[in-house]
Amino acid sequence: MDIYLVYIGVAMATISLPGPAVLLTINNSIQKGLVKAISGILGVALGILLIALISATGLGVLLEQSVVAFTILKFVGAAYLVYLGLKMLRDKSEIKTSMNTTNTSTLKCFFEGFMVSTSNPKAIIFFISILPQFIDKTQDYSSQLFILAVTFSILVIIIHMLYAIFAVIAKSKLLPHNNKSLFNKISGSIFISFGIGLAASSR
Repeated sequence: MDIYLVYIGVAMATISLPGPAVLLTINNSIQKGLVKAISGILGVALGILLIALISATGLGVLLEQSVVAFTILKFVGAAYLVYLGLKMLRDKSEIKTSMNTTNTSTLKCFFEGFMVSTSNPKAIIFFISILPQFIDKTQDYSSQLFILAVTFSILVIIIHMLYAIFAVIAKSKLLPHNNKSLFNKISGSIFISFGIGLAASSR
């Protein structure tokens, strides 16, 4: 139980760090409302769950050891982050007070969250490095892995929900005139920076 609590602490600290997924949640909350932000969060959580499970399979080991496979997935992820950034930079619309203010569907928000999670190969390397440290070799491996993966995904939902609620509450102060032009420029630039940083990284 003690080592499980340590795992929860490590997971919470990791999830809370600002990154593409957190920024996407905040962006969705401010621009599209809480309901669609939650859809994106569920996409992020599902992506993380799959990555955590894949990290223990032969595919996870392949991505860790194969430079070609890692590089391909890395550039795909970088390209997607840059795409999201450019999409935000081009959005000239205004934020409204109504929750149903955008034509973006909840399914599309879910897909964007899922893609942000699954297109980052570093997440697989992270789980390959972290999960074995919290697994008791004298117990069943599969059940422990499943519990750790599900725990991480649940924590993703909880922490991202806190980010989303905070963003919705702070929206009027962050964007007092419902003009999201500046916010789009900042968010878009950060996403592009994340993409460039991912593409430039060696591992």
